[in-house]
Amino acid sequence: MIRHIADSVQLHNGIKMPWLGLGTYKVKEGNEAEQAVRTALEVGYRSIDTAALYQNEEGVGKAIQDSAVSREEVFVTTKVWNTDQGYDETLRAFEESRSKLGLEYIDLYLIHWPVKEKFKETWRALEKLYQDGWVRAIGVSNFQIHHLEELKESCKIKPMVNQVEFHPLLTQRELLNYCQQEMIQLEAWSPLMRGNQLTHPTLTQLAAKYQKTPAQIILRWDLQHQVITIPKSIHADRIAENADIFDFELSVDDMKQIDAMNQNKRFGQHPDHFQF
Repeated sequence: MIRHIADSVQLHNGIKMPWLGLGTYKVKEGNEAEQAVRTALEVGYRSIDTAALYQNEEGVGKAIQDSAVSREEVFVTTKVWNTDQGYDETLRAFEESRSKLGLEYIDLYLIHWPVKEKFKETWRALEKLYQDGWVRAIGVSNFQIHHLEELKESCKIKPMVNQVEFHPLLTQRELLNYCQQEMIQLEAWSPLMRGNQLTHPTLTQLAAKYQKTPAQIILRWDLQHQVITIPKSIHADRIAENADIFDFELSVDDMKQIDAMNQNKRFGQHPDHFQF
């Protein structure tokens, strides 16, 4: 059972990744990014998620470098953007991200979206970065089962992580089951549905029952489904609140109640129809 903010899951290559992390999508470069990461590390978070697209890698990196927490204790994720995909392009993009972050290595490097006719070559570049020791783990984001099956046809190393939109309105049960069978760790982006549906009766009733907030109920639901979660916030109180999910456990019946909220509803783009 996941009982502490420092608890982690072992990826299929043996590397440990924290169950809880700070997301930084739409967090502004500079002081906003630095302060959010600094606060998270002070609260006890040990995983920070960014991406080239977010344009805040410098601020994220500076906060990590300036922190009293040692680099070895912080799990850093970034991602290659769609316009940088391809073998050589990805190697260049990685070096740019690593330079902006100011780090010697990256813990997890992801393909941000499955760009057709490119993601296999992009993956080949990630395999090289992994084999050369520049990254400790490699994975994908927004990959559906058919993308993962296609990647399996040519990859030498199976993805360690698949980061996807996952929340009570989009439970992705088939994908979750597939990834668990394949030993690919599922990770949730936008776990709090971008602030939508937090007043849903099921969530408010469970929040009252457990004396937690609806957001905390959702994040605990993620963890009990063995899904890594990375809620985003720039507010110190909310960053702390999102981490206060390790002192209670949802019952089996209450987990099923949340599962039943599923509508296959996305707040982001569909991986088969994204326009980037």
